[in-house]
Amino acid sequence: MTITTLSSHEFIHHVSSAKKAAQMGPVIITDRGKPSHVLLTYEAFQRLSGRRKSLVDGLSMPGLSEIAFMPTRVEIKIR
Repeated sequence: MTITTLSSHEFIHHVSSAKKAAQMGPVIITDRGKPSHVLLTYEAFQRLSGRRKSLVDGLSMPGLSEIAFMPTRVEIKIR
């Protein structure tokens, strides 16, 4: 994922370039040097804001197989 940063001025004059950049990752739009907005594809927005309907839907998300998840083993002792 690539994060692109554009000033408001750059965004206004290069909207099509910003839309293309959003295909690769979020585009942060700054106002007076501070982040003020983020441009996402609609698909990315849906992934962030949508609710999964079931555990199967959640586990079938694309890219999960690429995540290395190695939890440490916890030992629970009885008092």
